[in-house]
Amino acid sequence: MSLKATVPNPTVLSETLINRDEITSQPEWTDWKWQMRNRIRTVEELSKWIQVTDDEKAAIEATKAYFRWQITPYYASLMDPFNPNCPIRRQVVPKMDEMDDDFDILSLDPLEELAHSPVKNLVHNYSDRVAFCVAAECAVYCRYCLRKRMVGDGEFAMNKQELQQGIDYIASHSEIRDVLLTGGDPMILNDNNLEWILSRLRDIPHVELIRIGTRFPVLNPFRFTQEFCDMIGKYHPVWVNTHFNHPKELTDDVRQACDRITKSGAPLGNQTVLLKGINNDIDTLKDLFKGLVKLRVRPYYLYQAQLIGGTKHFRTTIEEGMQLMEQLRGRISGFAIPSYVLDTPHGKVPLTPNGFVQRNGDYIEVKAYGGESWKEFNPLT
Repeated sequence: MSLKATVPNPTVLSETLINRDEITSQPEWTDWKWQMRNRIRTVEELSKWIQVTDDEKAAIEATKAYFRWQITPYYASLMDPFNPNCPIRRQVVPKMDEMDDDFDILSLDPLEELAHSPVKNLVHNYSDRVAFCVAAECAVYCRYCLRKRMVGDGEFAMNKQELQQGIDYIASHSEIRDVLLTGGDPMILNDNNLEWILSRLRDIPHVELIRIGTRFPVLNPFRFTQEFCDMIGKYHPVWVNTHFNHPKELTDDVRQACDRITKSGAPLGNQTVLLKGINNDIDTLKDLFKGLVKLRVRPYYLYQAQLIGGTKHFRTTIEEGMQLMEQLRGRISGFAIPSYVLDTPHGKVPLTPNGFVQRNGDYIEVKAYGGESWKEFNPLT
């Protein structure tokens, strides 16, 4: 599999579309801050990269009151300009399917994170670890986002005093040994602000592990400069968890970013979301996981898509996911196969014979790690 990002149908580019080769060859293209400043936020800007369909135009208007959209030029360069079913394009460009769902589009906290937040943006669900949402912004807003309730909302932005309150909470709870910095995306912060957080966490004796959960390697790989990688090297053990969903995302720029991260001493893990029409077939998953391992990125979790309003068109049945996992066995190396899990308010449940209990109509019953039962809406049709 080639890692080079290519432009589909380059010989038939419309006059309305930009010359991708020309813009990607400019010096500023590899400046991560330039990528952030020039994110695509309007139909007019998007039309320079793809031939926007009527459905996409209607969806951009219909969904703007519920969930923002924006795309880095880098990620836009991976989209097929003519195919609205492009797996890259479908992840980030709104579609009218978002308005057709069994769940209200404002049902945005399926894991009941707010109920497990003792201080702002800090989720303490497992006893020995916390998820600390240190930023409310992302490089790109994925249409299936778990945290639609907060990303892009200024109410969830964190000032230094609020960050310190979260750090103080962690310091006062000696059972916490593992801190996941997430968001939003923590990599939207500059190096100085990230180091301020890392240094204070590392000063807490009982914090053994710091993880950075980020999709920047996928959406803006230029963020991982040598300066950043040198900085995190001072605070090990630091792990970096990424989020690749499709082999088209594994480009040469990604390879270089992952190489710098691993050479800094930070292990790389990946969390994929199972998405209908994007990666719910054996060949796509196989190529993705094999490609990740080649980049020294360990496939960690394959998530069942969450029950978030506006995502019905992305959700598969859990039986389909279990069948795909079974098909991976024997086809790729065991360490390249992630765990297939359902995230619930009671924690992550492996979707194996031990976790999957039974189906009852449109619901499936699973058993969480602590013995609690959970019924997930998951219709067969």
